[in-house]
Formats: sequence, structure tokens, C-alpha cells
Amino acid sequence: MEHQIALELVRITEKAALEAARWTGRGDKNSADEAATTAIRSHLNSVAIDGTVVIGEGEMDEAPMLYIGENVGNRKGPKIDIAVDPIEGTETVANGLNDAISVLAAAPEGNLLHAPDIYMEKLAVGPLLAGHLSLDDPIETTLAKASGILNKSMSEMTVSILDRERHRGLIAALRKAGVRIKLLNHGDVMGAIEAATDSDVDMYIGSGGAPEGVLAAAALKSLGGEMQGRLLPDGPEETARVIKMGLPDPGQLLYMDDLVGTGNVIFVATGITGGDFLNGVRYMQNQKAETHSVIMHSESQMVSFLRTIHKLPLTREVLTHAAM
Repeated sequence: MEHQIALELVRITEKAALEAARWTGRGDKNSADEAATTAIRSHLNSVAIDGTVVIGEGEMDEAPMLYIGENVGNRKGPKIDIAVDPIEGTETVANGLNDAISVLAAAPEGNLLHAPDIYMEKLAVGPLLAGHLSLDDPIETTLAKASGILNKSMSEMTVSILDRERHRGLIAALRKAGVRIKLLNHGDVMGAIEAATDSDVDMYIGSGGAPEGVLAAAALKSLGGEMQGRLLPDGPEETARVIKMGLPDPGQLLYMDDLVGTGNVIFVATGITGGDFLNGVRYMQNQKAETHSVIMHSESQMVSFLRTIHKLPLTREVLTHAAM
């Protein structure tokens, strides 16, 4: 059943990637996001699940589709939580940059954290460091522990972090410690996942979106890595939203079981624009396109890559050209 669901879910991220890729480099992130969101929702309701969106495009009064609490699937299958980001990197697509993906995670009901769209402080690592570090430690302590466990000098270690003004203090501390820094312009999910792959990145730190933190944790669980997080509500209104979503202590340190539970988590993603982990959509001759996707299962820690050739429907532009 889980294998079949995973295959159906990856077909959905493929559809979203194909729709979003049409907007690559066009400078219109809203149209790209709308196209991907529509594709996911229209196909998700045909899957044999009784699903509830716990991470989506926003709350019900903000998002017309894929809002938090929305029921999806044909209601004839298992009850599962759905976390979805139709485009992780809308501006990336709009500007024609690398590493935009369409991503979706699923787990048994009650496993995925209902994370509001606020900032989360994060620490993501691969299998060698999993279980050995703490987000509560100062960054200098974390780096020293990692250096000893990895048997690397500080100068041999690489830490990735979003290039944001809010991270100036952290970046200065990393510079002082002498580690290599990979500054990310975008890609909160992929930035965290990279720490658990064969890349030279040893850890990912800093704050980013809480929904992206849960999605990244779903992948890291399948890769044997670890994500720790702490929500960063800005003011009483955001604090109230966190409590309403079921987290009585908004400032508590969140571990993997808090983020993605103890059940089997399915993580699927399809590249929209090219990157080191996933290739982007490639348009071919004869109205065809190629997609590159990944399917992960946390229980077996099986990771599968999938290349698919799609026959594209004739668009209005193609039909008009053919008639001339």
C-alpha cells in the first residue's frame, strides 16, 4: 500500500513540476505557484487516501487550495497527514535559478508537526553526526563536537546557511571558527537535505520556514540524518497560532519524533530547475518532457531516483503555430 501511494504521490509532484517549469525565467512567481498548486490539488484527490493537509499553502482564510486542514484524497484509503510545497523556491523559478523543486511528504495521521508559516531555527546533519549535537549549544561548541566526531579540522568542514541579514552574527562566528561556508540564496529544504547526502556539506544551520523544516526532516529521516528545530514566533499573534496548532510550549526544542513522528514517512520530490541533487524539467522534441524525481521511505531508508518521459498535451501556442 505504501509503495503504491509513494508512486502515486511522485506522479503528482511530476505534474506540478511540469506546470511550474513553463514559468521558469518569466519573472512571475505567483503564476508559477498557482500552476503547481492547481496541478497538485487536482491530482491529489484521486489518490486512495483519506488525507489531511497539515502543511500547505497557508491557513484556510489565506489559501484557496491546499490550505491547512483541507481534506484530500478519495477518502477510501488510510488516514494520513500530508505536507506539501508545490514549489520550494518560487522566486528561483521566476528568476531561472537552480534547485527549485516540487515536494510532498506523507505519514500516518498524527505524525507530522502542524507547523505554522513562521520562522524555525534549525540544525540539520547527516548520519555520522545524528544524535550527537544539540541546537541548545553555542555554535562554537557544536562545531567543536562535529570536528571531533568527523575527525576533520575546522578548515576541512563545510557549513551551509541561508544568506540573510538575520544570519550575520552566525556567519561571523563561522568565519571566526575557520570553517568553510556555503551561502545559499534560496532552497531551505534542499539546503538541509544536502547535509545528509554525499556532498561536502557537513551541517546546515540558521533559521528558515517552519513548514520547510518539517519537509526537510521527512527526507533526513529517510537518509539517516537528523533535524532539530525551534519555532521562532514573532509576537503574541504568532505565539497564539503555534499553541492553537497543538504545541503548548512554542519555544521547546523539537527533535525528529516531534517533527515527523515515529511512523513510516514517505518523501517525494521532483526537480523543476536543475540542481546537484535533482535535474530540472527538460523539454524534448515531439511534445515530450523529462522529469527527475526522488522517492524516500524512512522505515526502510530506501531512496529511489526516477526519470520519466512525459507526452505533453498540445498547448494553445502549439495548435496556433500548427494552423499557420
